[in-house]
Amino acid sequence: MSKKQFRTLHQMVKLARQNLHQTSWDYLIGGTETETTVARNRLSLDSLAFRPRVLHDVSSIDTSATFLGQDLAMPLVLAPIGSLQVFDPGGGATATRAAEAAGIMSIASSVCTPDVEDIAAASNAPKAYQLYVRGDQKWVDDIILRVIDSGYKAFCLTVDTSVVSRRERDIAKGVVPTSPTTSGDMAYQASLNWKDVERIKDKFDIPLILKGINTAEDAKKAIDYGVDVVYVSNHGGRQLDHGRGAIDLLPEIVDAVNGRAEIAFDGGICRGSDIVKAMALGANVVGIGRLEAWALAAGGLEGLVLCLQLLKTEITGTMALLGVKDFSELGPSFITTAAPVSTPSVMSAFPLLDIDGSGY
Repeated sequence: MSKKQFRTLHQMVKLARQNLHQTSWDYLIGGTETETTVARNRLSLDSLAFRPRVLHDVSSIDTSATFLGQDLAMPLVLAPIGSLQVFDPGGGATATRAAEAAGIMSIASSVCTPDVEDIAAASNAPKAYQLYVRGDQKWVDDIILRVIDSGYKAFCLTVDTSVVSRRERDIAKGVVPTSPTTSGDMAYQASLNWKDVERIKDKFDIPLILKGINTAEDAKKAIDYGVDVVYVSNHGGRQLDHGRGAIDLLPEIVDAVNGRAEIAFDGGICRGSDIVKAMALGANVVGIGRLEAWALAAGGLEGLVLCLQLLKTEITGTMALLGVKDFSELGPSFITTAAPVSTPSVMSAFPLLDIDGSGY
């Protein structure tokens, strides 16, 4: 794919739509039941406005960050996505190659291909491995040992998926999932509890991420159990319907954690300005999910690398116009609330997008 095919994220999303079958597109943009949480993720981001400072020297902008002891070119991770191979045959291996090119981190999903070792070998980028529990303690322990032996920097448990949600776009079409999501026994995920977290922390010497923390109460409990990264996420609106917008969750969790663990965040992130908002509110690193898949659908490895370059450009420009030269100068005082100007939806970060007409 030639870079000339898209120079904006609007163009990238349109190209992804053109390349995807309706079923794959619906899987990617859809959520649970009424898709209220999906819309609220964007509503909450679109309802935040910036309070810039002027007359600061921003001739040189440093977008770098550190996460889990790893130096990153920007505070961005590729979030774990199931069935990533639907959008690029290389799946998780392609994602980590793009992460290496961009100088960031990737989190491989246990329900994408290839397997643990092949993703690890695909690049030298720092990476974490996310697990849905589909077996007993020995099954989990064997995977964690493989993760450690393969050089991953952290192990991640997704904790907001005790049952498979009702994603009505798929149900209405009679779509039966064909990814590894359907393999194994979901009862193990449903029975996952804090004793499992305690056991893993006690038994294994690898940083532990809990993905899917939505409240200060659970954030405090994660800290009590020694969790290294509290990952604030509502699964992109694909699990619990009628949840709060993801970035509305962030301030209370930042306060609850109070610097005792690192904080990752995702939920509706589609633009560099979204990433800056999350960083201003206290995240250490920000994840992209749907945007990652759109980029892969638009142009595979090259498409995702270009998407990450565009995000870095947007981050750099936003920081300069806010009057900050690095993330240490950001804070909540740079954010205020404001009325959104677009109807909230999974696509509201792209108001110039005209998928069916003659626009972008």
